[in-house]
Amino acid sequence: MTTLERVPVSLGNPASEEFRHAVEILGKVGLTQYEARAYVALVARGLGDAATIAQASGIPRTSAYKVLESLTEKAYAKPTGGKPILFRPTPPQDVAETLKGAIQEVFEQLAELHRAVAEHGEPQLVYLLSGRDKVLGKIAELLDQSSVTFILTTPQISDLRDELGKKILHAVKRGVHVTFVTAPLQRVPEGIQYVTRDNLLATEVLADGQHALLAAPGLDACGFTDNPILTAHLQQFLEVVLDRGPTGTPAP
Repeated sequence: MTTLERVPVSLGNPASEEFRHAVEILGKVGLTQYEARAYVALVARGLGDAATIAQASGIPRTSAYKVLESLTEKAYAKPTGGKPILFRPTPPQDVAETLKGAIQEVFEQLAELHRAVAEHGEPQLVYLLSGRDKVLGKIAELLDQSSVTFILTTPQISDLRDELGKKILHAVKRGVHVTFVTAPLQRVPEGIQYVTRDNLLATEVLADGQHALLAAPGLDACGFTDNPILTAHLQQFLEVVLDRGPTGTPAP
């Protein structure tokens, strides 16, 4: 039996249980419903333009190209030349390795935080929020409250750029030094420092070195704290990232 024969044929069928399960799992690692459906369809076909993937995945044709661009930004797809533009999926095994590495990095940070708090014997004051709107609202609140520095690391710069654009510009006008750490060649608001780093998974915020936030992929949940031990640890980590990361050139 060949490898292809062992794969459930129904995985490429948007109406199948296997397809829905794959979409559900991809949603848990940060893809939207449309992005997950498009990626599964892209893997099933190997290559396709926006119209083809829209039909194969069951997403609206009018949304397909923007969804494929978003998958490209998140390193799940790669465009080819020509017209219409065709997209190939990033091999699933490559995506899996990237996610494993990013998740391991996050949990190593959490383990260090746990040890630091245990050694100091102070309570771990971490507050949890659930729901994308609440998470975005908290990030916006920290941005509004910042007076000196605001550092944001995220793989989902397009979502946050659209939601927080005006607040970012207002912060810059107030004299806040705003830094974004995200993938190369992204469009970022004017007046901020832009540092590139590949394979980011979580979204992290540090405001004035005193308030820290760590959000799950998809921004559907987050933890935030003003505990000095925890914020100091995140600040040390982000300083290493900023020292190692090259300054990026924003996309036009």
